[in-house]
Amino acid sequence: MILETPTSTMPPSLRLFFGFACISGLLSVAVSASLAHGLNLTPYDLQALAWALDLQRFHALALIGLTLMGLVRGGNWLRTLAGLLFVVGTVLFSVNIELRILHGLEALRPAAPWGGSAWMLAWLLWAVAELRPRTQN
Repeated sequence: MILETPTSTMPPSLRLFFGFACISGLLSVAVSASLAHGLNLTPYDLQALAWALDLQRFHALALIGLTLMGLVRGGNWLRTLAGLLFVVGTVLFSVNIELRILHGLEALRPAAPWGGSAWMLAWLLWAVAELRPRTQN
């Protein structure tokens, strides 16, 4: 199956998810490269940052998969909500940890668990969206 969907006909939510996934992936590689070139961090901060970056990359790929499912199967409000929760989870968890460790921004620190919760709910909603019969979408 060849998927031919010009960007102009891609629904706005899918464009947002795909664009966010690409930027998120790019930023995770950029921060990882910075780490490889010797940032002076504690072992605890290095481990926390590595974990946040791994999860950021993983969820960027999830968003790309979600976008492709949206293109193949059509619109679905559960999938859209799942995509939004993947974005929120990435910001509240991964980006939050990166900003805290690399720039000392502590204001969002309490939001990190909410980011993890957003990711878990996103996975659940995406599963429900794809496993429901298509007539209910």
